[in-house]
Amino acid sequence: MIYDFSEMKKKRDSLEEELQALRQEYQKPQMSKEQLQALQRKMEEADMANRKQRKKMRMIKLATTAAALIGAFIILPNTSDTMAQAMKQIPVLGQLVEVVTFRDYKYDEERNMADIEVPEIKLEEQTTDSELQQKLERTADEINKEIKEITDQLVEQFETHLEDEQGYQDIVVKSEVLATTEDYFTLKLLCYQGAGSGYQCNYYYTIDLNTGERLQLKDIFEEGADYITPISENIKEQMQEQMDADDKVYYWLNDEIEAWNFKAITDETSFYLNEEDNVVIGFDEGEVAPMYMGSVEFEIPAEVLSDIRK
Repeated sequence: MIYDFSEMKKKRDSLEEELQALRQEYQKPQMSKEQLQALQRKMEEADMANRKQRKKMRMIKLATTAAALIGAFIILPNTSDTMAQAMKQIPVLGQLVEVVTFRDYKYDEERNMADIEVPEIKLEEQTTDSELQQKLERTADEINKEIKEITDQLVEQFETHLEDEQGYQDIVVKSEVLATTEDYFTLKLLCYQGAGSGYQCNYYYTIDLNTGERLQLKDIFEEGADYITPISENIKEQMQEQMDADDKVYYWLNDEIEAWNFKAITDETSFYLNEEDNVVIGFDEGEVAPMYMGSVEFEIPAEVLSDIRK
């Protein structure tokens, strides 16, 4: 597939200008049904244009980075005994847990495209604790089963769409290792569906390597601690700061439609722990902001939760 970045940029800029005008109308006291529908269409079009450009640039960046890393691993260990010894000390993903591609489903023609890579978590080493090993294996199996169910359903929907000839559709499923430390391992599953409009949904899977269990938000706080309030209030602060800094950023925080406004997370809200051991809260498209904002994440500063973390 060949991308024309100049035309893509022109289209995106035009869509964003129209979107900005519609957003200004939206924030007025009254807005007609037709204006709301127009706003939604432009949000979706802008989102699709941005996604196509970001996807291409991300692939270029990943390829460049991979080439640089390969070069480093080939050259550096052979230039110095000290460097070679230091390289042995670098922790690598896979000492205990690794991710492999379980299934690779691809389809590409004029009206339909699928690029689905199904990840699978595998244990690379045996622990000395047999009970912990069993828990890790059970948790990995549970996560793999859930991922398979999600991706099987997407493939089934895609093939049904093909048979019914319902029009254009795009499906992309990728995975990303967000953190791998001595204590935690986190895998992110990214699922994108486009059929006239686009929608991305993210799933986060964090394994506590000390207990072998899938980590829940409540597990990282002292028993009985109120973590919902400080996390929610910090997210609201970050939302407001982002909107104050950039008029293109918009969250449902002080919206006239009260039911849309973000009030608080729940125990079911998606989260993970990053490499700095900070809590990161994730929201899918349309959950706390208009669709054009895409999926969004908020890293909670350590000092916000330091008094209640385990």
